[in-house]
Amino acid sequence: MRIVLRRSLAGLILLAAAGSYGTVTAQTAPEQNALALEQQGKTREAEAAWTGLSDRDPANPIPWAHLGLLAARQEHFLQAVGFYKKALALNPEMPGLRLNLGLALFKNGDYREALVFFTPLLKEQPDASDEKQRLAVLIGMSHYGLGDYAAAAPYLREASARDVGNLTLLLTLAHSCLLSKQYPCVVDAYHRMVVLNADSAEAHMLVGEALDEMKDSAGAIREFRAALKANPQEPNAHFGLGYLLWTQKEYPEAAQEFQAELADVPGYTQATLYLADSYVQMNEMDKAQPLLEALVKNNPSLALARLDLAIDEEESGHKDAALRELQAAAALDPKNVNIYWRLGRVYRSMGKDVEAKKEFDRARSLNEAADSRLLEVLQKDQGKGTLPVENHPEK
Repeated sequence: MRIVLRRSLAGLILLAAAGSYGTVTAQTAPEQNALALEQQGKTREAEAAWTGLSDRDPANPIPWAHLGLLAARQEHFLQAVGFYKKALALNPEMPGLRLNLGLALFKNGDYREALVFFTPLLKEQPDASDEKQRLAVLIGMSHYGLGDYAAAAPYLREASARDVGNLTLLLTLAHSCLLSKQYPCVVDAYHRMVVLNADSAEAHMLVGEALDEMKDSAGAIREFRAALKANPQEPNAHFGLGYLLWTQKEYPEAAQEFQAELADVPGYTQATLYLADSYVQMNEMDKAQPLLEALVKNNPSLALARLDLAIDEEESGHKDAALRELQAAAALDPKNVNIYWRLGRVYRSMGKDVEAKKEFDRARSLNEAADSRLLEVLQKDQGKGTLPVENHPEK
């Protein structure tokens, strides 16, 4: 369950990537004229002037660098990269050029290549400089964008230590630590966040996620309740609490939380999915059925929705339909024991004992390593809901 900080992360990316460094001062009169147009905000005229200069003297890096700057300001980052690379090939020592190129790559989502330029630049900066702080954030966010959270954390930790009042940066550090399973770092960041904002719903959600990862369900639920107390409209807080309650089989209260999330965000797929499953668990099929049918129609790759729909079809006596949904669910989630158990039940009810045994054996083989006692439950014709398992892909 990883649902926290998306808005904050987006804000930090914009903050880290804001602006760019200037390029080399114009030398000739035509260059000074083009620069004047650029500084006056006359983008089209400046582009035409710099383009004319690059056509007349393609070996001059200055026009290419300024064309890159103009393209970047218009958020044409891929085009800016091309211009900057031409300038770099002509003059690798042009001041500010490598940073500008790295920024354009970063803003274009080319994080790996951006690191090629940011990392050596960081080593060149004085320890206390603003440039070093900014580059640390950019490198950390580049690693984050690549999904390399363990590599991101040291840079974000360094940046956060120098900018102690930046809650967004601290949240991002904590999120990197959470995703790289550095839980003491998460807890430390949480305590620092509480100092900055004692009523931070995001901070409570973050530590709740960490506790959930550490298998402390009670603690995680406590933190999500605290998040909702701090801000009842905090995005994803109702869903997060509902999901945690769902894992503890507290289906009635979980359903209430999913409904609350859907009241704020109508059409939220995950909230709808787990609300429908909660209804299935409570054997309220009349409430579950329309939700499940809509989910499968709009999101055919949701294995849990197909499994629940199969349960509804089976309970209604539509065995062929149940079989189709279960087969589709098995293709989507081949390690879900519940699917094979249901398949075995349906085959057995259809008199297909050979097929039924095959599915029960498959369920047994999946569970032997995890919990051999569960097999006794799987073999019984008791219960109408799914058995919660650890690895639903929809989580």
